[in-house]
Amino acid sequence: MDNTNDEIEMEVVEPEDAESDMESDNDGDTDGEGESGTKEPMQVYLPGKQLAEDEELVCDESAYVMLHQASTGAPCLSFDILPDELGAGREAFPMTAYIVAGTQAARTHVNSLIVMKMSNLHKTQDDDDDDEDDEELEDDQDDVADKSELKKPQMTCALIKHQGCVNRVRARRLGNTVFAASWSELGRVNIWNLSQQLQAVEDAQLLKQYEQQSASNDSTMSRPAFTFSGHQQEGFAIDWSASAEGVLATGDCRRDIHIWSPLEDGTWKVDQRPLLGHTASVEDLQWSPNERSVLASCSVDKTIRIWDCRAAPQKACMLTCENAHESDINVISWNHTEPFIASGGDDGFLHIWDLRQFKTQKPIATFKHHTDHITTVEWNPNEATVLASGGDDDQIALWDLAVEKDADQAQAPAQNEEEINKLPPQLLFIHQGQKEIKELHWHPQLPGVMLSTAHSGFNIFRTISV
Repeated sequence: MDNTNDEIEMEVVEPEDAESDMESDNDGDTDGEGESGTKEPMQVYLPGKQLAEDEELVCDESAYVMLHQASTGAPCLSFDILPDELGAGREAFPMTAYIVAGTQAARTHVNSLIVMKMSNLHKTQDDDDDDEDDEELEDDQDDVADKSELKKPQMTCALIKHQGCVNRVRARRLGNTVFAASWSELGRVNIWNLSQQLQAVEDAQLLKQYEQQSASNDSTMSRPAFTFSGHQQEGFAIDWSASAEGVLATGDCRRDIHIWSPLEDGTWKVDQRPLLGHTASVEDLQWSPNERSVLASCSVDKTIRIWDCRAAPQKACMLTCENAHESDINVISWNHTEPFIASGGDDGFLHIWDLRQFKTQKPIATFKHHTDHITTVEWNPNEATVLASGGDDDQIALWDLAVEKDADQAQAPAQNEEEINKLPPQLLFIHQGQKEIKELHWHPQLPGVMLSTAHSGFNIFRTISV
């Protein structure tokens, strides 16, 4: 990777480095043959199981269409996918994706927002199409001795100095400009215009100029377009409205939610009166995908609340689900096309709520698969029944609510078939290999492609399941 920051890099995940859709290799017997010489089925690894000293995990390469990883030095515990102009529904390889991420460095004053362009993302799955891909390499590349060099993923980064660790970052295109809103651990919420950074990652000369200018202390590039310091404490909850351009909601660890409205001069007006209802930290916020004034929130107080922001702040809470989880509720996601909200909490439960039955205070589906706190959940923007969840148990689970158990369906044999049969049929896939997973997002313009961040870095992948 060509980058001035040596700590920022991207690479193909080699099979031995990944621990995804796992199989356990017993006694180092790579052929899967027992003492009698007969072929024994592999044992499918399920998270939480302790490996014996003579066991190792082997990635099932055939389970991924694409799997790459990236590292940024200091961990990025939050990121968002930036909208691009390369088109929707892109399935051709190599792929390109743009993201903005925020670091959580050990020292407060060395944090950054990082605008990244990930490109030349080739398939990592071996199949007949690889020969066709090689044929499509340009004529002037035929002389390269090692064609694998031409397939190496690339990452270009433009950094913005950020005061304090980035608790969470969310991006939105407003008109022709892409903005990012970031929650700082110092209690401030900043909005950044990313135009210069997005131009810089497209051109090496522009990037060099950008880095030189941003290094100067008086650079305007490190200044946000707008800052709100009215929250009483730091926070994590933040979301741009999908249907009301420029409208933003932020929630803090005190319990307050503030609504932002854009002004014609390019700044924002923040309602100083917080929405009243929660009694503890607001952990996540989600605007309705189709109702401009409707907002959902979740909290350490174990409630999920639905708000109508047209009402006065003290009367805006319209629906409340008490004790929605057994402990802190960390994350929620509002389905793009159906009246469903998914929630994940410290109790490890994943609940699905139907807003048409919200007053019953009972979820329509519950999954207890994760063995530790759920830290991230998101519906697939292109498939209404598919969602993903991840957490502190170092796994990402892909789910499809439309799947029902088929007793007649033939299954590949496995040594621990009884354990596997106990898994819910809606569980499509388990992705592993990252430590302390913090956030995941489906790429809305790349069907089936997912990005995730953890203490150990980023993964960008597409499975055969979605």
